[in-house]
Amino acid sequence: MERRDERELREELVALRAEHRKLDCEIVALEDNPLADQLLVKRLKKKKLILKDRITQAEDRLLPDIIA
Repeated sequence: MERRDERELREELVALRAEHRKLDCEIVALEDNPLADQLLVKRLKKKKLILKDRITQAEDRLLPDIIA
């Protein structure tokens, strides 16, 4: 992997993690409110899972599994 590609991938990873944390905070805030829209909470949780998958894929591209 070229240095530039690796740098871009690391920047993407930082952005994905930040968005994941932001969604987590939003979900917690909504769940604390008994009148919260449960459909919105489910949608945010699904989006958070998709982000988690993207984070895992980016991490796998940066650190491939090498069997020694």
